[in-house]
Amino acid sequence: MRSFRIALAQVNPTVGDLQGNRDLVLRFAREAAAQGADLVAFPELVVTGYPPEDLLLKPQFLWDTLRVAGELAAASTLIPMVFGFVDVRDNEVYNAAALAAEGRMVGVYHKVFLPTYGVFDEDRYFRPGREHPVFVLNGTTIGITICEDIWYGVGPVAVQREAGAEVIVNINGSPYHMGKRLSRERMLATRASDNLLFIAYVNMVGGQDELVFDGGSMVFDQRGELVARAKQFREDLLVVDLPVEAVLRQRLRDPRPRKDAPLLQGLGPSRRVVVSPYTPRDRPPLAPRIEEPLDPIGEVYHALVLGVRDYVRKTGYQKVVIGLSGGIDSSVTCCVAVDALGPGNVLGVSMPSRYSSEASIADARALAANLGIDLWVVPIEPAYAAYLQMLAPHFEDLPPDVTEENIQARIRGTILMAISNKLGMLVLSTGNKSEMATGYCTLYGDMVGGYAVLKDVPKTLVYRLAEWRNAHGTPPHPIPDSVLKKPPSAELRPGQRTEEERLPFRVMDPILQAYVEEDRPYEEIIAMGHDPEAVRKVIRWVDRNEYKRRQAPPGIKITPRAFGRDRRMPIVNRYPHF
Repeated sequence: MRSFRIALAQVNPTVGDLQGNRDLVLRFAREAAAQGADLVAFPELVVTGYPPEDLLLKPQFLWDTLRVAGELAAASTLIPMVFGFVDVRDNEVYNAAALAAEGRMVGVYHKVFLPTYGVFDEDRYFRPGREHPVFVLNGTTIGITICEDIWYGVGPVAVQREAGAEVIVNINGSPYHMGKRLSRERMLATRASDNLLFIAYVNMVGGQDELVFDGGSMVFDQRGELVARAKQFREDLLVVDLPVEAVLRQRLRDPRPRKDAPLLQGLGPSRRVVVSPYTPRDRPPLAPRIEEPLDPIGEVYHALVLGVRDYVRKTGYQKVVIGLSGGIDSSVTCCVAVDALGPGNVLGVSMPSRYSSEASIADARALAANLGIDLWVVPIEPAYAAYLQMLAPHFEDLPPDVTEENIQARIRGTILMAISNKLGMLVLSTGNKSEMATGYCTLYGDMVGGYAVLKDVPKTLVYRLAEWRNAHGTPPHPIPDSVLKKPPSAELRPGQRTEEERLPFRVMDPILQAYVEEDRPYEEIIAMGHDPEAVRKVIRWVDRNEYKRRQAPPGIKITPRAFGRDRRMPIVNRYPHF
């Protein structure tokens, strides 16, 4: 039986590091060749890293990218390769995939469907492709598509199937959010079974600014069944034997593809490029590999770890500093940082005030000891007393309010930034999505930092992450039970309780999900069973605090709709929501 061995190289490129990305591709290509693969496929825009954004507006960057793509094509004497790059034709720029073999670029595919929703803005840079070539490689007919192209039932995959494609190689830069793995798998299974062919889906892995790419490359057969899956959140080379003759047998018995041929008119031409005829190879068959996926909370935790690791390392830092309050948010942030960078690269700073409880100070110490990190204790009372004294003549006869609370937060922010400046450490801020959404955070205080680990993590999910981390990883159970049990408090005045000042997070988070992530109107959120006054409060808080979120550090996208590059609302906005 004719078979085709494909290698999916799930790699972690860095945006703009053209030479480093080239070397990464060549390293995995050599490994794929050593395993006897007929073809190795790399992710979308692997040469440039994804997304390159406005680097694509620099002509020199484009020429340098083409030069590196040419170098990779010349190296394809080692093994045929599919890799993503930026192509320039007649002063137009394309998101492209190259098929290189025998030391030359034998064909190029241009991405047809350019996403302009969510975090994507590809119409800003690229022109859509118009052709759907297929390539005969070692006797197997292969179609190449890029990311978004495969989400359309009537699109490039169907055109390439009509041209005889037995295998679709789909290269991706598909970022993670909760629940996306299952939607991908359902879509790919449908596309494979509807077109009666193999689909080899290779995804990027790694962090880039606010995005995390989760890998999880997969292969589905002509019946829509999963036959291989790579690891999540780490580089991997998935090598799979495809019994491609099964495609012909299935098509002879199933007339469905012949029925939709008229629907494909007008989608663009397809051409057939013969690279090499079938040559039997004497190699032992490979056992199928299907990696077990992580549970949903484990996925989020690993996404946070990968996002922190890559942001810190790719920006040139080695160490981070975190303010440890003894609360749940700073505890989870610290665990993520330690798992990402190692305990020797994480510094915790406890900054007690006159309102800090002994229990919270003890919890911060216990966490640091459990994780094996250094902990500095820098009391803020001298600075706070000095601020109050300096401002006393100007605030005379005015009662204490949130002003005095925010002074404490800003003193702590100043201390963390001083340590960052002096020691060259990146400050990780610890605020969560629920606080960021409602403005329960202090500009130039607890919002300071270079990276916001929990920026897109709702408070209720923070607790679930803490429980997950206590049950997994090394060291075990680093977060004290007391941290999970005590009521949330900023401890900026006596007896302060966060949920008394705002709303219980179990009430607030579902409203935030409906309003922020799902764009549901006030009346519809009420109809879901939520208290009208609670809904009005949440909507007011969200709408009034866009200016704060614009000044927040970047953070890791976890939910389907994150603040920042995902949800972009005007700061000045008088549209009534209720």
